[in-house]
Amino acid sequence: MQLKLARLEDIDGVLALHRKYQLATIAEEDKADGFVTTAFTREQLTQLIEQEQGLSIALHEGQVVAYVMAASWQFWSVWPIFAFMIEQLPTLTYAGRPLSTANSYQYGPVCVDKAYRGSGLLGRIFDFSRAQMASRYPVLVTFINRINGRSYAAHTRKLGLEVIREFEFNGNQYYELAGETL
Repeated sequence: MQLKLARLEDIDGVLALHRKYQLATIAEEDKADGFVTTAFTREQLTQLIEQEQGLSIALHEGQVVAYVMAASWQFWSVWPIFAFMIEQLPTLTYAGRPLSTANSYQYGPVCVDKAYRGSGLLGRIFDFSRAQMASRYPVLVTFINRINGRSYAAHTRKLGLEVIREFEFNGNQYYELAGETL
């Protein structure tokens, strides 16, 4: 298993994995095991790679089997839910510090192919991604749809992220979580 920052030639593999588990295209029977809410284009992934150095991947036998996205709030601001989160960020604190776009970044989505779940890969790719961002930001922030129980359990129990608030957006209920990068 190889962990690395994605390059442009990895985009097709990331998109294939993403389509498999994205809410709009996931098989109904797979939803209970977790899903990714946000859709992404090739252009957005190119920007994530080239400008943010924020796409970490796990490769097994040349195939993308997991990814983690991480980027500045500026990158995410074009999506309405992230713009809403940015607006609320100054009202939040974590580990005794007020949060801002300067001291935190948005982690996620994360996706692990179901054939590799339970193998410890989530923790490994999470730590790899967090290490890539640690020199730029002391805090990571993310959100999880309340109906995505598997993701919530993985992020709180396995990765140690803490809920800093709950919020509603576009008729959905979310947990907002945070963790330190160091």
